[in-house]
Amino acid sequence: MALMDFIRKQFIDIIQWTESSDGTLAWRFPMAGMEIQNGASLTVRESQVAIFVNEGQVADVFGPGMYKLTTQTLPVLTYLKNWDKLFESPFKSDVYFFSTRQQIDQKWGTPQPITVRDKDFGAVRLRAFGNYAFRVADPKAFHTEISGTRDIYSVADLDGQLRGLVLQNISNAIASSGLPFLDLAANQIMFADALAQQIRPDSARSAQTIKPGHPLPFESDQTTHYSVVDKAGNAVAVTYTLNTNFGSGIVAKGTGVLLNNEMDDFSVKPGVANAYGLVGGDANAVAAKKRPLSSMTPTLVLKDGKPTLVTGSPGGARIITTVLQTVVNTIDFGNNPAEAAAAPRVHHQWTPDELRVEKGLSPDTLALLKQRGHNIAVKPSMGRTQTIQIRNGMLYGYSDPRNPDGQTLGY
Repeated sequence: MALMDFIRKQFIDIIQWTESSDGTLAWRFPMAGMEIQNGASLTVRESQVAIFVNEGQVADVFGPGMYKLTTQTLPVLTYLKNWDKLFESPFKSDVYFFSTRQQIDQKWGTPQPITVRDKDFGAVRLRAFGNYAFRVADPKAFHTEISGTRDIYSVADLDGQLRGLVLQNISNAIASSGLPFLDLAANQIMFADALAQQIRPDSARSAQTIKPGHPLPFESDQTTHYSVVDKAGNAVAVTYTLNTNFGSGIVAKGTGVLLNNEMDDFSVKPGVANAYGLVGGDANAVAAKKRPLSSMTPTLVLKDGKPTLVTGSPGGARIITTVLQTVVNTIDFGNNPAEAAAAPRVHHQWTPDELRVEKGLSPDTLALLKQRGHNIAVKPSMGRTQTIQIRNGMLYGYSDPRNPDGQTLGY
C-alpha cells in the first residue's frame, strides 16, 4: 500500500452532511477510527448545526457556514484536550450534525377516547386528532437529553414521545383554554395554542399557573341503564342501581357484590327529604311487603304490538323527566335518537321549588318561563339516555353525549 493511500484513509480533511433523505434529526459523521486533519474543512449547511464531542462531553458548536478547523475555531476542544496555540497535529473527535428544519405534517391522535371534565356536562369522553410541526431548537440539549451517541436519530424515533406528550396534556390544555366542551370544534386555533403552551419544554411555567389536577373517579356515581334489541325484534330495557355511591357500603361476604341502599327511597320520616331532595309522605313509609317509590324508568314504546323505541336513563329523581322528554322528542317531534338525546332538558320535582334547566335553552323560552312565575335554576346536565329506535326494519342507536362511559354497539 502506498504511503499517500494510507494517509488518505487515516485522515479526514472534509466534514459535511448532505442530508440525502428526509426525516433524519441527528447524524453522526462516520469516523471509523480515523483522525481529523488539522486545518480540515467543515461545511455546515443552512438549517444544520454541527457539534464536536470529546469523550462524551459537548465541545464546540457550529451554525451554518464553512470553517477551517484549527485551535482558533475549536476553542472548547482545544481547552479540553489541553492543546497549545501551535498545535497542528491530526486529532480525534466525534462530530454530530443536526437538522433544524421544520418537520411538518406530523400526525397525532387519541387511540382511545380520553375523559375530560366540563363544567356543564361533567366527565366527557372525546377523541381528538390533528397535525403538528416541530424542529430541533437546541441541538446541544437534544444531543445530551435525547439522541445521545446513536449514529442516526430520526423523526420516527421521536414520534412516540411527542405524541405521548400531546396526549398527556390534552386535559390540561382544555382546562387552560377556558373553552366549553361544545365550543372546542369552533375554536381549534385557540385550543391548539393552549396545547402547544402546555408541552413547551423550553420555558418554565409560572407557579401560579400550576393548579391541582382533576382526578376522575374510578367508577361513575350514576345508576346504570342499557337498551338491547336483537335481530328477531326482541327488546330489553334494564335500569339497575346501588342508589348512592357504594350503596349501603356493605359487601355480601365472599361475593365482592355491594348491597344497595334503596331503603332511602322510602320516606323514613314524612316531610323530610331523602338523598335526592325528594319529600315523601305516609303512603311511602317503611312497612313490610311494600316497595319504595322509584324513579327508575326502563321504557319500551310499542306500535301495533311491536317495539318501536327502547330507552332509559340514570339520574336519580331526574330519570322520569329525562325519559319522558326523550320519548316526546322522538314521537311527537320526529327526532332521531341523537337529536332527542342532545336536546336541552328541564326538570321539576316539587321540592325544591325550582325549574331546573340545562344550558342551551333559548333565552326567549327562559324569559317566557320566568314571566309565568317559574324559578329558573341553570344546573349541570341531567340524565344519560341509551336509546334504540326501530324504524322501517332498521335499528338506530345513540348513547347520550352527556355520558362519558356509554357506547352504541352493533353486532
